[in-house]
Amino acid sequence: MFTFYLINESNARAILSWRYEPPYDLYNYSEQEANSLQHILHSQNNFYSIVDKNSELVAYCSFGQDGQVTGGDYRDQALDIGMGIRPDLTGRGKGAEYANAVLKFADSLFNPKACRVTIAAFNKRAIRVWQKLGFEYQQSFERENDGMQFIILLRADCCKTLPNFDNLA
Repeated sequence: MFTFYLINESNARAILSWRYEPPYDLYNYSEQEANSLQHILHSQNNFYSIVDKNSELVAYCSFGQDGQVTGGDYRDQALDIGMGIRPDLTGRGKGAEYANAVLKFADSLFNPKACRVTIAAFNKRAIRVWQKLGFEYQQSFERENDGMQFIILLRADCCKTLPNFDNLA
C-alpha cells in the first residue's frame, strides 16, 4: 500500500513546509531552522519518504538518533523511530496503518530486537496508535530546553507478529 524511498530534496522541502494546527504545531519546522534541510537529507539520519499508490508523498519516517528527545533515557538498545503524516491526512483514524507500514519497513532494513518511539505527552492520538501496535509505556520526562513533557514507548519484539490491518480499525 505504501512505498518507502530514501528522502530526496524535493520531498524534504515539502515536509519542511507542512503546517499542523495547534497543539500539533509543535511538529512544524520553523523557518529559522536553516539546517533542517541538511539534517533531513543527511544519510546518517535515515529519513525516508512514504508515498501512496498514487505516488503522492503522504508521510515520512526516520530511524535512529533523530527519534530521540533531549532529556530522555535512551541507554537501552532499541531502534528509535520518528514519523510524521501530512497534516491534511491526520486525525482520520489511519495512523496505525502508517505506523504498521513503518515497522515492517524498519524490520526489513534493520531487523531490530526492540523499537522505541518518543511522543509529546499531549499527543494522545499518536500514543494510542503506537499502543495499538503493542508498544508499552517506559518513562516520561521533560525536555531539557523548555520543560515540555514527553513519553517513551517501547516494543521489545519490535516487528514480530504485527497485527493485521483488519484488526486495527
